[in-house]
Amino acid sequence: MAHLMGAESIRHEFPTKEVFSGVTVGINEGDRIGIVGRNGDGKSTLLKILTKQFTPDEGRVTWRSDIRVGFLTQVDALNDENTIAEAVVGDTPEHEWASDPKIRGVLSGLLGDLDWHQKVGPLSGGQRRRVALAALLAGEFEVLFLDEPTNHLDVDGVAWLAEHLKTRWPKSLGGLVVITHDRWFLDAVCNLTWEVYGGKIEPFEGGYAAYVQQRAERSRQAAVIETRRQNLLRKELAWLGRGAPARTAKPKFRIDAALELIGNEPPPRNSVELAKLATSRLGKDVLDMENVSYSFPDGLLILEDLTFRLGPGDRVGFVGTNGVGKTTLMKLITGEIGAQAGKVKIGKTVKFAKLSQDVHELDKHSNERIFDLIRREKTTFMVGKKEVGTGQLLEQLGFDQQQLQTPIKDLSGGQRRRLQLLRLLFGEPNVLILDEPTNDLDTDMLAAIEDLLDSWPGTLIVVSHDRYLLERVTDNQYAMLGDGSLRHLTQGVEQYLSLRKGMGNGSGGSNPSTPKTQVTGAEKRNLEKELARLERAIEKNKALLGDVEAKLLATEPSDFELLMELGQSQQKTGLEINSLEELWLDVAQKLQVD
Repeated sequence: MAHLMGAESIRHEFPTKEVFSGVTVGINEGDRIGIVGRNGDGKSTLLKILTKQFTPDEGRVTWRSDIRVGFLTQVDALNDENTIAEAVVGDTPEHEWASDPKIRGVLSGLLGDLDWHQKVGPLSGGQRRRVALAALLAGEFEVLFLDEPTNHLDVDGVAWLAEHLKTRWPKSLGGLVVITHDRWFLDAVCNLTWEVYGGKIEPFEGGYAAYVQQRAERSRQAAVIETRRQNLLRKELAWLGRGAPARTAKPKFRIDAALELIGNEPPPRNSVELAKLATSRLGKDVLDMENVSYSFPDGLLILEDLTFRLGPGDRVGFVGTNGVGKTTLMKLITGEIGAQAGKVKIGKTVKFAKLSQDVHELDKHSNERIFDLIRREKTTFMVGKKEVGTGQLLEQLGFDQQQLQTPIKDLSGGQRRRLQLLRLLFGEPNVLILDEPTNDLDTDMLAAIEDLLDSWPGTLIVVSHDRYLLERVTDNQYAMLGDGSLRHLTQGVEQYLSLRKGMGNGSGGSNPSTPKTQVTGAEKRNLEKELARLERAIEKNKALLGDVEAKLLATEPSDFELLMELGQSQQKTGLEINSLEELWLDVAQKLQVD
């Protein structure tokens, strides 16, 4: 492969920390590199050194003479007085950029919901981010450096960006280096992973999943070597204690393969045990929403005739485009707002806790130190049936003893989010709502939080554009499609993207040039209601089937009559579900959502 650029013997330090020492890396044609590591270990600094924005204290950075390099920083440099068109294509005549399929694809994928002639100044932070990304992707570059490109993108936008980057260059050409906490994105796009750790860069083959497996295997091998060394030391000590050594056979060490090691790991959580514990805390009722409707005064429909239930120990995730009504749904669930039609019944023993996106709850404690705030609020915490000291949880969420003396006003965004999550758990809620919890967190910290949530026994609700997190910590995912319904995603987030694609919507809205089958407003409303009715019927029958199967497992083998009765009921319910799903497909095709 042809060499594009590289860094040789790089050393760089800040006044309080050495970031890199003796680092040598190279980027070749066809490389798609994901950079991972803890916040503060130098990921963004590495990108700035490779793009020649920073000059390292020692070493050199070399580029091939003819390459063009593009860089997306975490802070945009857009001119507030420019229009979106000027920010993206500059003064290029419309007939030129409009004839470029790549630019048209970028505009449709990222900016379809924005006025092309609107000025940049009034845009929100997320909209500015999309404009800056579109401006970069509209250019011609041999190498792209992207620092957190998925920030402010919804699930559709992340999927679009992944597909764009996979097809932007031929497989053996171009170079990509990306920093992101979105682990699905890393797997979808990257063929190499660099871990920034302890002043070094450790390379791994493949995306995020391959990186985790290889890192686990390297750790296991290091542990085997350390065990061998300790055994030899003990042998030497025993020899010294005995006097003259006796002739002994060489010890044999069994080394298991990495896949066997991973295969022997227990499931990430014991659903049965968690459900049992949650039931004892919550009783039978958590949330019942029956025929609930809600819309905004401007006519924007959020929910229409929705029936939805949450039980003790349920772990559910919600996905949808920005502005579709996810926040409104959370407010209806918690009782912050009332339904305009239908009813919402919250269980008497339910105790909600919500991790908000902005974490403003910590603002009033800005001058306090972490240790003082935590010590005042809680000293121990129950995880399952075990009493755990707050210090252990603080350590699990990445706070060491030295950091406990840090004033809250000096914490980073990720540290504030972790601390607020811990404070919420200290209140021992039994229903936890996490609204975009992955913001500002690195991949290692996300894994630590997921591990913590695995041992938490309550009902969990997650709203996120991070599909990896959604499918990792929740058992069922639901989509808000903007038609007032809530669609159960039996096949996960990939099913949501298929539905959105069938509706003709990209991340920024529908493409006006895409032809669509015309359905009258009345016909569409009737079809949507029928679709919602069928979904409720499918869910009801699936719940019934689950009850029948549970009874089958609990029935004594000698009770032939009951076994036969339950078997017939199981077969009948299964056939009913198949029939309802076929009807759903027919209606979905008419609505172009299949």
